[in-house]
This record gives sequence, C-alpha cells and structure tokens, in this order.
Amino acid sequence: MDIETNARAEVERPRRSYLLKSLVHAAEVLRAFRDTGEALRLRDVVARTGLTKALCFRVLYSLHWCGFLEKAGDSCYRLTPGPRPEKRFRIGYAGQGQDSSFPREVATGLERASREMRVELVMVDNRYDLKTALRNADRLIREEVDLVIEFQAHESAAPEIARKYMEAGIPLIAVDIPHPGATYFGANNYEAGLLGGRHLGRWANRNWGGEADEVVLLELARSGSIPQARLKGMSMGLHEVVRRPETLKPVHLDGDGQFQTSWEVMRRHLRTTRAHRILVGAATDPSAIGALRAFEEAGRLAECAVIGQNAEPEGRAELRQQRTRLVGTVAYFPEKYGEGLLALALDILNKRVTPPAKFIKHVLITRENVDHFYPNDALTEAAGVVKA
Repeated sequence: MDIETNARAEVERPRRSYLLKSLVHAAEVLRAFRDTGEALRLRDVVARTGLTKALCFRVLYSLHWCGFLEKAGDSCYRLTPGPRPEKRFRIGYAGQGQDSSFPREVATGLERASREMRVELVMVDNRYDLKTALRNADRLIREEVDLVIEFQAHESAAPEIARKYMEAGIPLIAVDIPHPGATYFGANNYEAGLLGGRHLGRWANRNWGGEADEVVLLELARSGSIPQARLKGMSMGLHEVVRRPETLKPVHLDGDGQFQTSWEVMRRHLRTTRAHRILVGAATDPSAIGALRAFEEAGRLAECAVIGQNAEPEGRAELRQQRTRLVGTVAYFPEKYGEGLLALALDILNKRVTPPAKFIKHVLITRENVDHFYPNDALTEAAGVVKA
C-alpha cells in the first residue's frame, strides 16, 4: 500500500509544478460559497479556507473585479449568478462639482447604474476648475481606466483634455460640453432653448398683450458656444411667438449659471434699466432664481417673467410657490443620465456601432405639470433635500 502511494506521488509531483497558486487559491475561495445566494464576509472566507486574511482579501477583491463575485452590502460578497461573467470594465468619471443639484444627480445616477451594470467607477471631482480638470485627466490615465466620462464646464480646457485621453488610447464621452473627438452625451441645447423661449412668448401674449420692453438673456459664457445655443434658441423661440417682437430690447448678461452671480448682475442691471416689463431667459435654474431674487429685492417682481433650464429641484420648488414669476423650466432629467451614459460606454467598449452624439429628450415643466413629472418631490422636500 505504501509502495503504491509513493509511486502515485512520484507521478503527481511533476504535474503539481504546473499549478498556478493564485488560481488554486481562487478556487478555494469560490468553494467557500455553498450556493449563489449565500453572502460571506471576509472573516467567514478566512475561517472556511484556512488562508490568511490578507490573501483572502486580495483573492476576494480580484474575483469581484473579474466578475465572479458581486457585492452584497458594504462588506459581504456572494457568487455572481450565471455560468460565466462578462469582462468587467473600469470607467473613470470626472464630475464638474457638487455645488448644484444637476451634477449631484448625474453622479448619483452613475453610481447606481455602475452597481446594476457591474462596472467599476473611478470618480474624481473637477470642482468647476480648469486646472483641476487637467490634473484629473492625468490621474485617470494613471489609473488605467478603460473609458472616461468627462463632465467639466470649461470649453477652453476641452481640447487639451481630449488630447491627453487620445494619446493614452482611452475612449472619451463628453457630457453636455463637447470635447474634440469625444462621443457627446446630453442636452440638445437649441431645442431646449426653443421650448423655453416659445413658452415665455406665449406667457407674454396672455399676460402683457405680447408687449414687453426688454428681454434679458442670462448666459453661461465659460461653457462655450454649444451650451450658449440654448440662449439662441430661447431668443428665436420668443421672437417666433410673441406678438410684438419689435418692442423687445435684447440685453446679454453673464450669470455664469450660478445663483449668486446672476443675482448680482441682475441687481446691477435693475438699477439702470428703464424697462418696466422684462422677460428673462436663463441658462440654468439657479441663474433664473438668482434673477428672481434681484427683482424681489428691488420690489419689482410683477415686472418680470422668467424661464429656466434643467428643471432642477430648486427650480421645481420655485414653480410651486404661489407668487412666483418663474413661468417654466425645461427638463434635462439628470437623474437618468447615469444609465444612459453607462449603456453608451459599454457599447463603445464592446465595439458596437454608436452615434457621434446622443441627445436626451427635453420636456417643458410648468406649475401645471410639475407634479406629474416629479411626483416624489414632496417626499424629498419633507426630508429637507430641497430648499425653496
């Protein structure tokens, strides 16, 4: 018996030299899971395999990366259903800051979609800063991501950022601000502007007989010509509809898409203008609300009508105010960006045919339909998420 055992060992010994220890350890960790529904913590795997804690952690991390395991909560893993996992991609996301609800909702949607689509998301924050955006591009290249989703507001930085990724061989999706050579995802700015401008013109026809003294366009200059198209669309839509377009004196102010800046520039303008009926088209909802507050401060709220863009939570909350002169806002649905962006990213990475640009569908939001499109706002307002 001992002779047979020794002979068998002699035969198996050279075969063992072919074994990859890392694969053997991975197999031991996978066998620790008794069925696909069982969720195990790191310490459970250590106890069942007898391997060290450090080794188990690295194997679990690697199996999760490769798609054989999925996260079940913050600290547990379970087997991925299905016979064989697909390749798991690593996607970088350079967000444009968290100062307003729009980029926050885009980031939240991306995180949710990445969990559902089993994509690893490497997130950095551009902080609305040109130099930070350039540094973050270098960082994501060092991270060796498979693709980058870039959401930054400076058109002047776009060529350099695009060049960095092109030289690194990393595909790029640009959100709302076009970048050379990148696939575009986001707003159809001119169409969104037309929607808002036409509605503002119809409001002026109903309430002022189509006569207004001035139209103020609150721009977002640093984002360049493409986002500015929403202001051109507003002007065109307004002049198409309003009964007396010849009475409108155009005024262009740079509100930078921000509440504070828009409030300040509109405040200064109201000190000098002689206009008594003023229509305002703003590039964003924070800009629109900044303008409204300037009119309120000057005691001239009844002299204005304002249209916004983005249908952000603060804009929707303003629409529900009884005396507001925000007559509407155009929805971009940033909460849905995440799913669409990752679906586009996976199509690109899997070499499927993709369009050069993918536009979202815009909807005009007013006091009459805001609850239809956003029925859950009351819940978030009650929780203190939205502040009027």
